[in-house]
Amino acid sequence: MKVLVTSTSFQDVPGSHKDLLASTGWEIQFERGPLSESRMMELAGSFDAFLCGDDAITRAVIEKALPRLKVISKYGIGVDKIDVAFATEKKLPVLFTPGVNHTTVAEHAFTLMLALTKNLIPSIDATRQGQWKRMTGYELYEKTLGIVGMGRIGKEMAIRASAFGMKTLGYDLYWDDAFAAQHHVERVTDMDTLFKNSDIVSLHTNLSDATRGMVNPARLALMKKGSVLINTGRGELVENDAVLDALKSGQLSGYAADVLDQEPPPADHPFLKAPNCLVTPHVASRTYESVVRQATMSLKNLMLAAKGEKPLAQVNQVPIQPIA
Repeated sequence: MKVLVTSTSFQDVPGSHKDLLASTGWEIQFERGPLSESRMMELAGSFDAFLCGDDAITRAVIEKALPRLKVISKYGIGVDKIDVAFATEKKLPVLFTPGVNHTTVAEHAFTLMLALTKNLIPSIDATRQGQWKRMTGYELYEKTLGIVGMGRIGKEMAIRASAFGMKTLGYDLYWDDAFAAQHHVERVTDMDTLFKNSDIVSLHTNLSDATRGMVNPARLALMKKGSVLINTGRGELVENDAVLDALKSGQLSGYAADVLDQEPPPADHPFLKAPNCLVTPHVASRTYESVVRQATMSLKNLMLAAKGEKPLAQVNQVPIQPIA
């Protein structure tokens, strides 16, 4: 069995997942993802399985990879870079790893929130340059945090917001009444209301046709002057030009993102030098603890599927067939 492994976190972070991979006896080819469609096209057709990150696994890639490719195991939970519909049509199982990175992503989102509201980065930069530049920040206490997406990560955000004495608004099509009652999360049934009434909005929803570009000029105009926006979901959830305009006008006092519409970004990507904008290189889930959990689950999914057994988590309803 020949497997393509593209996740750089899987490769770079030490842990027991590497011993588990070695124990399989599979032939492994490592590539440094995320890979473009053109690079995936070059590789497709030579592997029985992909253990992938955010590589472009398009219809064309899947067509070229078949019939040899028998399974795709995603390292992570976002599968928007995979043509799941076409994979399903071709009876190709797509596996993923929910429930392993919510703690660390929420911690990262809160780090970004604190960095913006406390002017952390410019204060440190100024001090390193020999300046004693005493900037004035804001407390999180009694501010309103609007969480878009009340899944595992959104819930972890709500728990932390409560600890900071914040008021929390939540938006999701699915709602956990018991959790909301326990952690004092007020449900809002439309996103516009959440944007209008929040001091800080944090995005934790998946990318789909319904959510692409959901942060647009109209929604940003609803926000309080000087609000903060945090994005650890997907770069395509926001319209770049709208966010840039809001930063320049002061409608947003800050934007912090761990995700961009292009990764890695070109040198002239506007968010890299925008005022009051912080960008981290898609590392919200990259901790020594979380990487081992994600890598182990993605690998166990693949090991089970290779034997024709039910994986731990599967995106599409496709029968699992053993890989000869």
